[in-house]
Amino acid sequence: MRRCDLQTQQATRPCSHLATNEKTKAHAWETLEHPETTCPKRLRTTASMRSAILSPCTAPEPPRCRQRLPRSSSGLATMALVSADSRIAELLGELHQLIKQTQEERSRSEHNLVNIQKTHERMQTENKISPYYRTKLRGLYTTAKADAEAECNILRKALDKIAEIKSLLEERRIAAKIAGLYNDSEPPRKTMRRGVLMTLLQQSAMTLPLWIGKPGDRPPPLCGAIPAASDYVAKPGDKVAARVKAVDGDEQWILAEVVSYSHATNKYEVDDIDEEGKERHTLSRRRIIPLPQWKANPETDPEALFQKDQLVLALYPQTTCFYRALIHAPPQRPQDDYSVLFEDTSYADGYSPPLNVAQRYVVACKETKKK
Repeated sequence: MRRCDLQTQQATRPCSHLATNEKTKAHAWETLEHPETTCPKRLRTTASMRSAILSPCTAPEPPRCRQRLPRSSSGLATMALVSADSRIAELLGELHQLIKQTQEERSRSEHNLVNIQKTHERMQTENKISPYYRTKLRGLYTTAKADAEAECNILRKALDKIAEIKSLLEERRIAAKIAGLYNDSEPPRKTMRRGVLMTLLQQSAMTLPLWIGKPGDRPPPLCGAIPAASDYVAKPGDKVAARVKAVDGDEQWILAEVVSYSHATNKYEVDDIDEEGKERHTLSRRRIIPLPQWKANPETDPEALFQKDQLVLALYPQTTCFYRALIHAPPQRPQDDYSVLFEDTSYADGYSPPLNVAQRYVVACKETKKK
C-alpha cells in the first residue's frame, strides 16, 4: 500500500523522489476533502489512536489480546480506568496548588529584585561603592538566589506531576484498548481524515517535553539527537521509526507504535500509525529507531542537537514516512524546528528546498550517505 503522495516510479523507496508533476498534483488535490493535506490516502484509525498521539508514551502496556477478552479481564481493565481517573484528578489538584505556590514565590522574589535595582541606582547616583552598599547587595543577591532555587524546585515538582499525569493517560488509553478495542461486537472503524491526523502529529511534536537539567547535568539518551542506550528497549506505546517492507517489496521507514518486545527473539511487534490495529509488523531491533522523548534546548544543550549537514531520517511533512535528509539549520530556540533538505534527484543539487520538521520526528540515519 502506498503510504504517501510521493508518486514517482521510485516513490515507495525510503530515499525516493519527492517531487510530482503538475498533473499528479492536480489528481492528488481532487482526491482530498481538505486542501491542507498533500496525500490522497485517507487514514483509518480509532479514538484510541487520537489520544495516543496527543500523549507521551511512557507507561508500560498490559498484555494485549486480539480475541474477545474474558469478562474478568474486562472488569480488571475497567477497574484500572477508574483508578487512573481517580489518580489523575488527585494529581491535577496537586498541580493546581504548585502553580499557586509558584506565583506566590515569584511575587516574593520580585520585591527583592526591585530592591537590588534601586540599590544599584543609588550607587550610580553617588558614584561610589561604599562598604554599606557592598554588604547590602551581598545580602540581597543571596536572598535572590535562594528565591530562585525555591521557585525552581516548585516548578520541577510541577513538571513531575505533569509527567505522571501523561503517563497515567497513556495507561488509561491502553486499559481502554484492552477493555474493548478488539471486542467482536466493535463497530467498523471510522476513517480519520488526513488533515486531522497531521494536526494530531503536529500537536504531539509541540507537547514533547523540553529537557531542563540542573546545573552540570548532561542531557540523557533520547533527548534530541542523543540516541538510546545500546541495551534500551522501547516500551509498549512508544512511537518509533520502523523499517518495513512495502507491498511491492521495497523498504521504507514509517512512523509506528510499539506493541510489544520479545526478549527471547529480540524482536518488536509494532503497529503502523497509519492503520492502527490493521498493519502489524514483527521487526528486529536494528529495524527500529526510538523517537526522542525530550526536546533539546539549543540555548543550554546545543550538543544534543543534530548539526548542519548531518545525515538524518526526517518525517516528510504531511506524511507518516521518514526519508533521508541533510540538516540545513538546527533549531535556534526551544520551540523551533529543524530546517532540513530532503534527498530529491529532481533538483539539480539532489536535495529539496528547506522544509521544517519538528525535533520529535528527526532521528539519526543508519544508512550511509549517497554519493
